[in-house]
Amino acid sequence: MQRFIDFIEIVKDAWREYDASRPIATVEDISAKVSTNFVFRIRLKDETCIIAKLSYFGKFEHFVEDHTIVNALATNLPAPFENFVAKSLTKYGQLFVHRYTGNDVDAWVVFYNPIRVNQRPAKKQSEEQIRILGRELAQFHRACTNTRNALPPNHKQIKNDLDILRDILKTDVGQWEHRGNVKEIHRQCDLLEENFTLIGVDELPSIPVFVDWNIGNFSVDQDYQFFSRWDYDWFRMSTRVMDFYFFSRVCSSIGDRTIFSYLIDPLMEDRFTIFLKSYHAEFPLTEEEIKLIKECYRFFIINYVVKDGRYFFNEVYASRLQQEAFSLYFPQLDTNFREDHLWDALA
Repeated sequence: MQRFIDFIEIVKDAWREYDASRPIATVEDISAKVSTNFVFRIRLKDETCIIAKLSYFGKFEHFVEDHTIVNALATNLPAPFENFVAKSLTKYGQLFVHRYTGNDVDAWVVFYNPIRVNQRPAKKQSEEQIRILGRELAQFHRACTNTRNALPPNHKQIKNDLDILRDILKTDVGQWEHRGNVKEIHRQCDLLEENFTLIGVDELPSIPVFVDWNIGNFSVDQDYQFFSRWDYDWFRMSTRVMDFYFFSRVCSSIGDRTIFSYLIDPLMEDRFTIFLKSYHAEFPLTEEEIKLIKECYRFFIINYVVKDGRYFFNEVYASRLQQEAFSLYFPQLDTNFREDHLWDALA
């Protein structure tokens, strides 16, 4: 029987370790409740507000590495992005991370000062808004590229995610969860690695990417320029192309929806080519990177839907999305994606 875990008490313990001289008044759970990550709003008795993030999914070392890099990025980004990324709290000059082990759970807590939010992007973008977002992402990626050599070392690579998935498939739990699809998962992992090698992904710059750019994760100002960004659940150091699939969804003719799938179709819409042209004019893409869009989509489905879907989505969504991965997403990679369509649009 799974034991009850009092996450609020863990957060309180974390704050007492951070600064016991400033007592807590209240702790409020403000989580989206769609993953194994929890977010809490702490109100201190001195009326200060602090945000706490608690996670117990993945590896502690990866959690610390990711948040250390994000914090260094937030500190080093130049204008106009110097306040774009939320900063974590530090203690004695180091990122503060509280680790709780007990009741068969290994959980970790970091704190943030609340980040200011201006306006949320529209549920469906106009063509002018799409052009602005393309330019903004290009400028942000250039700033991240220029900052990358000042960031702490990164050890987690795409190969690590694939190896973890392959290890899961060797277990009884993995065999049961992915029954009927184990052979296809191995095939997709092999294809990804082969195509990454053919494209030469190791020769491309590795920069901070947040992957999940749905409209609930960032805000814009009155001119539709980037204002603030939060939610780092899918953060990684990788090619800038990793950020494109979610922006194709942001720019899609369908717009934001409560019921969603992860079809490849938004990448082929004319609205995404508008975005890509605007991006390319600001921070030019290579032909290799256009080819890589397909493979980054493949990795997204392999890693965030197939491997980790049960952690990032509620059970009903996870089951449907994983089924669609094999009935729709992977089969349509070779039939619906046309890299020539994208490259010709940039010519």
